[in-house]
Amino acid sequence: MNDKNEPAAPPHDLLEVDLPPPGFSQRLRNYFLTGLVVTGPLAVTAWLIWSFVTWVDDLVRPLVPALYRPETYLPWKIPGSGLVIAFFALTMLGFLTANLVGRTLVQLGDNLIDRMPIVRPIYKTVKQVFTMLFSKSGTSFRKVGLVEFPAPGMWSLVFISQPPSAEIAARLPDGEDQVSVFLPCTPNPTTGFFFYLPRRNIIELEIPVEQAATLLVSAGMIQPGANGEKKLAALAAAARNAQAARERGPGEDAK
Repeated sequence: MNDKNEPAAPPHDLLEVDLPPPGFSQRLRNYFLTGLVVTGPLAVTAWLIWSFVTWVDDLVRPLVPALYRPETYLPWKIPGSGLVIAFFALTMLGFLTANLVGRTLVQLGDNLIDRMPIVRPIYKTVKQVFTMLFSKSGTSFRKVGLVEFPAPGMWSLVFISQPPSAEIAARLPDGEDQVSVFLPCTPNPTTGFFFYLPRRNIIELEIPVEQAATLLVSAGMIQPGANGEKKLAALAAAARNAQAARERGPGEDAK
């Protein structure tokens, strides 16, 4: 029992701040933004996939004789037929290249390109990029780190690549474990700075490269580990708990 000198506790209803209900225009705006958040990513993803499939179809379909095109026998075009043909052709080309005859032909083609002054550097650079990106043994851009750049106390994300070659390492300071890093710019991570840095000056992060790229593209708005679905579920649970508390009333809460 409370002491008589103590003031009585305020009613339960007075503890809650009565907010005015949102108006019709505000509710309409909230509904529109919710629908946009739900359908926007799906629409953009579908548009990107459709654009890629259409681009491959338009690129491959003219190379296929009309006799072997599905639309020759059907009243409509089948989306993705060119993509299937391109996938089958690339797979067969990889199968033929894996044997002795294919490797010999590829070697002859490389030797021929090596004799072309202008084409040679472009081809070799593009081939090295594709080899690093799609090779099973490629180790480039597997880790993410932080470096103090562009000024003391300011930190930037970098993608950690491979150690320098023997020729470059011989010109770098002795006794330092150097590593090559790529510092991408935001919001376009395809541009940036490439430099060699002592490994001791890099703070490695335990986040995937994909999350780091998302962080850069979004300019920090999407942080690694932030789960929008969990946040929405937490907000929904809080709303349900508040509604249940109102339905129970002050008498049940006191119990």
